[in-house]
Amino acid sequence: MIILEQTQPVLADIWHEQTVEDVLRVLKTTPTGLSDEDAQSRLLTYGPNRMPEAPRRSALVRFLLQFHNLLIYVLLGAAAITALLGHATDTAVILAVVIANAVIGFLQEGKAENAINAISQMLAPAASVLRGERKTVAGDQLVPGDIVLIETGDRVPADLRLLQARGLSIQEAILTGESIPADKDTRPVPSSTALGD
Repeated sequence: MIILEQTQPVLADIWHEQTVEDVLRVLKTTPTGLSDEDAQSRLLTYGPNRMPEAPRRSALVRFLLQFHNLLIYVLLGAAAITALLGHATDTAVILAVVIANAVIGFLQEGKAENAINAISQMLAPAASVLRGERKTVAGDQLVPGDIVLIETGDRVPADLRLLQARGLSIQEAILTGESIPADKDTRPVPSSTALGD
């Protein structure tokens, strides 16, 4: 398989409708892969093979943003009105609900961020590539034009165009939700083909 593109596209071509020979020619690579020098040069040009990280907010900002909600504004208004009317118990209950909601939202958002970080680590596995000889590199060190070797049980580390395949099925549930593995082969497919196919 050949690496096609990363977070920055190499070209606007539709890779799956091109022949293997055309893809190799456009990406200036060979079936034996890139040299280490070419790979390093492309890594500098295109950057690492990973999704860009969103800027992280501080814990205080995350907590304060839990109060930035129309329903919370209504509840705070109701708490202010009940306080002006001298209903201390009602005011305390409303404020307790608002604070409990903020704490729960803050904790849930923290868990979601941790889950996203875990998924991003899972999506950057090591990969076997041909760079003159077979080598194992970190998934984020793959570059357009790398020849990636996929074996049984491997995770696909990037967008790839197949050069050779025998009985290849890929589990795409994380992308498509389909639980049945999809059969893959090297034939070009029309540009009108659905991306999941």
